[in-house]
Amino acid sequence: MAQEVVNTDEVLVGEEIEHVRLITLNRPRQLNVISSKVVCSIDFLKLENEITHNSLLAEDSCLEVVYRMYWLCYHIHTYKKTQVALVHGISMGGGRSLMVPMKFSVLTEKTPSNISILGLAFHTDCGFSYMLSHLPGHLGEFLALTGARLNGKELVAAGLATHFFPLEKISDLEKRLISLNSGNENAVKAAIEEFSVAVKPDEESVLNKKSVIDGCFSKDTVAEIIQSFEAEANKEGNGWIGPVLKGLKRSSPTGLRITLRSIREGRKQTLSESLTKEFRLTINILRSTISEDVYEIIGIRALTIDKDNAPKWNPLSLDNVGDEKVDLVFQPFAEDLELEIKEGEANRWDGKYENSACASFKVTE
Repeated sequence: MAQEVVNTDEVLVGEEIEHVRLITLNRPRQLNVISSKVVCSIDFLKLENEITHNSLLAEDSCLEVVYRMYWLCYHIHTYKKTQVALVHGISMGGGRSLMVPMKFSVLTEKTPSNISILGLAFHTDCGFSYMLSHLPGHLGEFLALTGARLNGKELVAAGLATHFFPLEKISDLEKRLISLNSGNENAVKAAIEEFSVAVKPDEESVLNKKSVIDGCFSKDTVAEIIQSFEAEANKEGNGWIGPVLKGLKRSSPTGLRITLRSIREGRKQTLSESLTKEFRLTINILRSTISEDVYEIIGIRALTIDKDNAPKWNPLSLDNVGDEKVDLVFQPFAEDLELEIKEGEANRWDGKYENSACASFKVTE
């Protein structure tokens, strides 16, 4: 018999069924945005025990909310019990960070995902500077800088999810996993593979444009990447580049420079180091340390006041975003304000997990 363990105004619904915990994100009209209330309610990750050491964090402050979110990201990456994400509907923003790091992430034909939120003048956060930097070639830079949307099949093919299911079979899979009443990884994997469908990206998928992507997005700077991408756009058969390039050029120059550097650093960092770096970037961006671009669009002017959907970035061009400015947002904080995460825990991207009871996320459509 299901026992409710979490119910935060139906934002997030939790059930405990013997050895299985099921957490359902329950705000489809808000695209299941990951709010501070949701973060604090995912109690099986025991966040409370991990954040009390920092006495300077005030409850409900921006710093506190971001701090909790990054700890949640770390715990999902390194949680010892077998986790399964069942995802249908749009996955973006913080929701991606609940899906991608899990040992098993199951998507459907109704799971498009924006990997980047550079259109919001932000950066690739919640551990994605680490995860994207580990993708083959320079696909990570491409996804981070362009905000290219991938569908469910493409996410699986890219390694950002593990299995693809027809939507009508998701409820059957959920019942099957619950009936296992076990977190044995092999048993869970076998159950998932009973229902899963082999995937192959469509012929026109960006995942089939590897040579162009690697050639352009391996360049040292954003300006060189754009220049190279423009040159490729003029070649026969590269009509797909036009819309992607347009989006790239419309993004915040400051956000582009921060994101490229963050992804490149991610290749040489551990998960903990990447999350600590991303925490600094997030707080500095929200503090407008070098630019107020994030508030130009998140602050509603471009979307709801003038409704021109044409954010006025400051500075307007990459040439005016100097290295010394970018350096400022990467600088460490005072020790008592840093995100403190211990090293040494295994995560999916290391290919190492231990097995215990099963935990599962799902989202409503």
